[in-house]
Amino acid sequence: MDEESPEATRISRHRGVTRRKFLGTTIAGGASILAGELMFQKFAAAAENPATKSSFTIGGDLAVSRLGYGAMRLTGEGIWGWPADRENARKVLRRAVELGVNFIDTADAYGPEVNELLIAEALHPYPKGLVIATKGGHTRPGPNVWVPDGRPEYLTKCVENSLKRLKLERIDLYQLHRIDRKVPVEDSLGALKKMQEAGKIRHVGLSEVSVKEIEQAKKVLPIVSIQNRYNIEDRDSEEALNYCEKERMAFIPWAPIGGSGKGSLTKVGGSLETEAKRHNASVVQLALAWLLQRSPVMLPIPGTSSLAHLEENIASAKLQLTPAEWKTIEELAKGA
Repeated sequence: MDEESPEATRISRHRGVTRRKFLGTTIAGGASILAGELMFQKFAAAAENPATKSSFTIGGDLAVSRLGYGAMRLTGEGIWGWPADRENARKVLRRAVELGVNFIDTADAYGPEVNELLIAEALHPYPKGLVIATKGGHTRPGPNVWVPDGRPEYLTKCVENSLKRLKLERIDLYQLHRIDRKVPVEDSLGALKKMQEAGKIRHVGLSEVSVKEIEQAKKVLPIVSIQNRYNIEDRDSEEALNYCEKERMAFIPWAPIGGSGKGSLTKVGGSLETEAKRHNASVVQLALAWLLQRSPVMLPIPGTSSLAHLEENIASAKLQLTPAEWKTIEELAKGA
């Protein structure tokens, strides 16, 4: 290293900077730069990982944020009738959009019908870029009772009625809620294909199906999404998820935080509780972050009727897990 000249030393002291201070400052600055570079590399690595990307394009032309909102809970008990606090339900929907949600999932069976009406009440005229996905093919004889109906004439009416309730000219994503075992699936999907050709449906998806059923459906019309039950502790649809990833189809996990009752991930004393505290997060946030990093085609739609829980759910998108942390959480959930 070159020696500092007497003149340089004099100038440095005159300015209040000794050689020792100068070197200390330089080293500290270098350490800060190095730390900054390491942090940048971490974020860059996350950005390069497809599973950490914050958006997904459904059907090649519908770009949505990967953390959506499931509106089913904005109904009465038993997913029946209007919610007890209708104004609060409207506030939840509006707040979801304010927080950046641009993918909302509903169905004509939620209520039935009232869920779609509520969405239109709260959000119509819809902001640009908002995608509302709905479903048909489930009838509701009463609270907590679900009966599939895949008759072509019934599904045609379902589409027409959802368009009216949602105040839409075209439904961006229409999903067959369940395959009706009493009706050939080709007939059910044939009705949706006709509605698609008429310009009333943009894209078609399926719900609660196997890989074999997906491939069977694709012989009738293009399928862009699958909505199956899936969460960190319930991975029976792993094969369907892997298929969606291979085919670049959206995978929309319902009950992404385990739903209600015994299956809920929010139950006290769960295997993920300690790990969540270590990340200064809730178990729900940890579970949603795990899902988002599980696959780049994953579009979780956590639902809630609480504004506070909505904010908590959306904040989970900011929680980044290292590969080692993700694996640890996976193993904890498997051992639950």
